[in-house]
Amino acid sequence: MPKPIPNQEDEDPTPYLFVSLEQRRIDQSKPYDSKKSCWIPDEKEGYLLGEIKATKGDIVSVGLQGGETRDLKKDLLQQVNPPKYEKAEDMSNLTYLNDASVLHNLRQRYYNKLIYTYSGLFCVAINPYKRYPVYTNRCAKMYRGKRRNEVPPHIFAISDGAYVDMLTNHVNQSMLITGESGAGKTENTKKVIAYFATVGASKKTEEAAKSKGSLEDQVVQTNPVLEAFGNAKTVRNDNSSRFGKFIRIHFGPTGKLAGADIETYLLEKARVISQQSLERSYHIFYQIMSGSVAGVKDICLLTDNIYDYHIVSQGKVTVASIDDAEEFSLTDQAFDILGFTKQEKEDVYRITAAVMHMGGMKFKQRGREEQAEQDGEEEGGRVSKLFGCDTAELYKNLLKPRIKVGNEFVTQGRNVQQVTNSIGALCKGVFDRLFKWLVKKCNETLDTQQKRQHFIGVLDIAGFEIFDYNGFEQLCINFTNEKLQQFFNHHMFVLEQEEYQREGIEWTFIDFGMDLQMCIDLIEKPMGILSILEEESMFPKATDQTFSEKLTNTHLGKSAPFQKPKPPKPGQQAAHFAIGHYAGCVSYNITGWLEKNKDPLNDTVVDQFKKSQNKLLIEIFADHAGQSGGGEQAKGGRGKKGGGFATVSSAYKEQLNSLMTTLRSTQPHFVRCIIPNEMKQPGMVDAHLVMHQLTCNGVLEGIRICRKGFPNRMVYPDFKMRYMILAPAIMAAEKVAKNAAAKCLEAVGLDPDMYRIGHTKVFFRAGVLGQMEEFRDERLGKIMSWMQAWARGYLSRKGFKKLQEQRVALKVVQRNLRKYLQLRTWPWYKLWQKVKPLLNVSRIEDEIARLEEKAKKAEELHAAEVKVRKELEALNAKLLAEKTALLDSLSGEKGALQDYQERNAKLTAQKNDLENQLRDIQERLTQEEDARNQLFQQKKKADQEISGLKKDIEDLELNVQKAEQDKATKDHQIRNLNDEIAHQDELINKLNKEKKMQGETNQKTGEELQAAEDKINHLNKVKAKLEQTLDELEDSLEREKKVRGDVEKSKRKVEGDLKLTQEAVADLERNKKELEQTIQRKDKELSSITAKLEDEQVVVLKHQRQIKELQARIEELEEEVEAERQARAKAEKQRADLARELEELGERLEEAGGATSAQIELNKKREAELSKLRRDLEEANIQHESTLANLRKKHNDAVAEMAEQVDQLNKLKAK
Repeated sequence: MPKPIPNQEDEDPTPYLFVSLEQRRIDQSKPYDSKKSCWIPDEKEGYLLGEIKATKGDIVSVGLQGGETRDLKKDLLQQVNPPKYEKAEDMSNLTYLNDASVLHNLRQRYYNKLIYTYSGLFCVAINPYKRYPVYTNRCAKMYRGKRRNEVPPHIFAISDGAYVDMLTNHVNQSMLITGESGAGKTENTKKVIAYFATVGASKKTEEAAKSKGSLEDQVVQTNPVLEAFGNAKTVRNDNSSRFGKFIRIHFGPTGKLAGADIETYLLEKARVISQQSLERSYHIFYQIMSGSVAGVKDICLLTDNIYDYHIVSQGKVTVASIDDAEEFSLTDQAFDILGFTKQEKEDVYRITAAVMHMGGMKFKQRGREEQAEQDGEEEGGRVSKLFGCDTAELYKNLLKPRIKVGNEFVTQGRNVQQVTNSIGALCKGVFDRLFKWLVKKCNETLDTQQKRQHFIGVLDIAGFEIFDYNGFEQLCINFTNEKLQQFFNHHMFVLEQEEYQREGIEWTFIDFGMDLQMCIDLIEKPMGILSILEEESMFPKATDQTFSEKLTNTHLGKSAPFQKPKPPKPGQQAAHFAIGHYAGCVSYNITGWLEKNKDPLNDTVVDQFKKSQNKLLIEIFADHAGQSGGGEQAKGGRGKKGGGFATVSSAYKEQLNSLMTTLRSTQPHFVRCIIPNEMKQPGMVDAHLVMHQLTCNGVLEGIRICRKGFPNRMVYPDFKMRYMILAPAIMAAEKVAKNAAAKCLEAVGLDPDMYRIGHTKVFFRAGVLGQMEEFRDERLGKIMSWMQAWARGYLSRKGFKKLQEQRVALKVVQRNLRKYLQLRTWPWYKLWQKVKPLLNVSRIEDEIARLEEKAKKAEELHAAEVKVRKELEALNAKLLAEKTALLDSLSGEKGALQDYQERNAKLTAQKNDLENQLRDIQERLTQEEDARNQLFQQKKKADQEISGLKKDIEDLELNVQKAEQDKATKDHQIRNLNDEIAHQDELINKLNKEKKMQGETNQKTGEELQAAEDKINHLNKVKAKLEQTLDELEDSLEREKKVRGDVEKSKRKVEGDLKLTQEAVADLERNKKELEQTIQRKDKELSSITAKLEDEQVVVLKHQRQIKELQARIEELEEEVEAERQARAKAEKQRADLARELEELGERLEEAGGATSAQIELNKKREAELSKLRRDLEEANIQHESTLANLRKKHNDAVAEMAEQVDQLNKLKAK
């Protein structure tokens, strides 16, 4: 836990844990209709809240909050939960379990700074990208010893639940914290570890532990070391863990901390030698360069410029959110607290710096030979000095290593690329082994040899990954998550189904873990992907291609999860195969898998390292066989036959199997971390990103399986209390709650398959509880209507009776007033008025004496009660002191917790009894004091009544009259106000209707104007076409005139021309008919447009100038149409003339004789003229096209101008 600042209290965490009462009232008042409210899918927001407006078959019209309406298929709609479930702490209690409701609940809680939410067994944590005061000591105390349902969702509640379960059930616990990079896994893991260290801290303080620090501090201080060597900046996260870890925190028999150990998985070694432009390597490289620890840079032979070391400066070298100098100081302090010696620390720094120097070693090619040679010895000399080995031998082993061929060793020459690759592999291997040694050293320090009874394991591992490029690391991570998801399914639903069996309901046991078994078998079983990878890694001639072919031949078409990959997107590498995981289909690229799996090192260099003077370097390579084969097996490791050939995949499988065995022996608790957005901005939710993570984390999968069972349940007393209103007679008559619930469900007509009756609870399928709430709301509505009717009737009758009484009272007052007016002038009445007060004097004195005696007794009782109260307060103070002393003694004791709790409960009960007695006495004392005050008031009031009785009568009469006048005035004002309110409501409704009608009118007018513009455009096109047709007719007429002069000389030629002319005439007649029909249709459209424009002119009288301009344009168009009509008449006249000429030609042709040689020449001449006419026709067509283009331009300009005028018109109308 963070250490508190002296003299400063922790900030109140409640606004970040609870929904405020004001916010809850706002949420409860939101409009909701269970039959109309729905969620609809949206591309941007994920889901939008809407209300069903209409339904036509499978199509539903849904109105959104902004006034927009969308039509969707009925299957796409999802139900909305009632407002009482808004910002629910546990999503498994939602009436309607669906994707939209889960997303909405998480989003609304996140907007209200509530980052933790339960989902059944899950705890979902969304990264706030901001520091909230929810991890302070004050917050931790809120969760100490509390049940999960007594406090709001929090990682501390899960942690405390695991701790209590361990102590109560005597079973090992585990916490599985998963999520994508940047989701907050590491931060939550640190908070969990700090919480356990605080909860399990021992009260003893040992002077001997000052140098190394307490065990609690050591457990917490492992984080800076592991983060320095295992965390790095990525695109998504400035402090991303590039490895998985499982931390076991051991506790003794009394629940105190007894030690810890750490196991790590898959450190990302490639980051040591290459980083992307927006990322950087592991923090330790930049911490060393900060120079905040004196003397380290001198020991490591480092300069002040990070860019001198290319291997760690390929991307970012600084991070705004990280102070490398401060972090290096914390790392160095952590080494001290964890018990590292000075020599060990310096050797760690030397090896880390040697990796940086090794990446800067330079080589060049020797002439035309396939042999590299060194290009300077500066960096190599520093590496040798730091490693404690010979420089010349190091270069020799890099350039010409010895390899084993058969039973003999030979020297192999290497080129520059091979040497560079070898150095890269050595850098990765050295850093990876250094990291593992640090973990081993931490475990040795945390092994206190104290008695251990149980442990709580915390798993921090990457979640499911689906990238554009997925390699070997993604396969391992996804395989791990597949196993963890199967473990979760089995655990969650085995527990669920065991409860079904305990309750004795009808249920067939289902093993949901088998859903993922096919995919797991594909990866890990014999002849699975990892098995084939290991087999190929053992063959020297195996390549990525042979590996891919073997996978395809073995599994494609034979194993359902193994699929063909999708075609790559532009700029992406093609994948080789795809696997259908539970979270989605992932395409994998196997390039370089064989090398990654073999993880080869230069054995000659390794042999040199094992003989160096750096003891730590020798130790980290102690388990490597090298060329001599003399490597020792690592502690707890397993050797491979024949020389220790071990692959990364085989080691990872062993680690994973060991982890799963450990997890199966524990009681698990699940935490799913979520990234809200890629921008790292607080308060912003990317719906699609969150839904993708919920899918990958198994939250939605859990909901899917949950729907198959009975997720909602209610104990019988609660059910009877809430739903007795549905069948009151039946449930009241039935004394057994179980039978009453069954009869109630039968009475409401619920399908028996939708619920189950258990021994102590009634179980419902998903959504059925919502139906029960609807039934209850309907029943309540009817009852409330009846109650309102009864109340109104009662009030009406009471008012009527009051009016009757007022009428009688008015007559009595009038009668007495008349009597008084008669008596006030009678002398005997005046005498009676003066004598009457004297008659009561003696009786008043007696009453005063009696009251004084009663007041004296009350004072004596008051004094006695005050005395008793003081005695009880002294007794209470004494008991409180005893209680404080007992609590102090309890805090210093160990064990016997149950006895202390029982004594504390007894003392608390005694205290409560005494407090109740004291409260009763105080109430009695208060009553006596009230009685005494009342007696004094009565005495005072009697004196006042004796002195002013007559005046009071007169004042009462005046008050009655005034009250009646005020009542009449108020009634009149109320009637006026009611009338005014009704008038205002009518006026508002009328204005709303007028506003709606005006909007519809504006929309309709705009559509009509647009239609008019479209029709005018079409008329212009028709006009252009008619002009072109007329030009063609004129050209045809001229050609026929020329033909008539020459036809007499060539009968045969003219007969052919006659046939062509007849066909042309037929085409002209057909064109004529089409033009006539088109003109008629356009005339009708033009008349319709004119009528609509005139109607529009009536609607917008204030804008006559614009309308007149439009009318002028329309008149011009009418003139053009009239001109077109005249041209059509002219064309018809010409056609008639042409027909007569054709008849004359026919007669002349009959008179013409046979063909002569002169006619043949004339025919040739005629053909030449026809060719000329064709050329002229083409030129004319070109000219017509240019004219048409000009007309189109003019028309477009006119349309644009009209559009501007229409826009201005719409704006004016809108004003």
